[in-house]
Order: sequence, then structure tokens, then C-alpha cells
Amino acid sequence: MKPTDLNDNYDDIINLPHHVSKHHPPMSMMSRAAQFAPFAAVSGHHAALDETAKQVEEKMEKTES
Repeated sequence: MKPTDLNDNYDDIINLPHHVSKHHPPMSMMSRAAQFAPFAAVSGHHAALDETAKQVEEKMEKTES
């Protein structure tokens, strides 16, 4: 397969209009975002990073003085 073959695969659909369902209303931005909330699976990760940063800063302050 040549690299140009990859681009040619979508020539028939690339300029089609975006599909809008006749039966389902569009999803709100909040609902769409909620779908991805479970992917913040490492709960507490941000707090752990903050704590580590705090400890590193404290060590740097001790070595400076």
C-alpha cells in the first residue's frame, strides 16, 4: 500500500454533509462531556502530583538555606 492510497480511501465521503438524526435530538455538551468522565480513572492523581510538587519545593527551600 502506498501512502497516497490512504488518502484516496475517503474521497467518496470526505465532502458529504454531517449526518443529523431525524429520531434523536443532539446531545448536550454536558452530556457528551459526562461520557468521558470515567476516563479520569486515576482519581486522586492530581492531588498526588500537587503533594509531590509541594514536597519537592520544601526540599529545594531546605537545600537553598
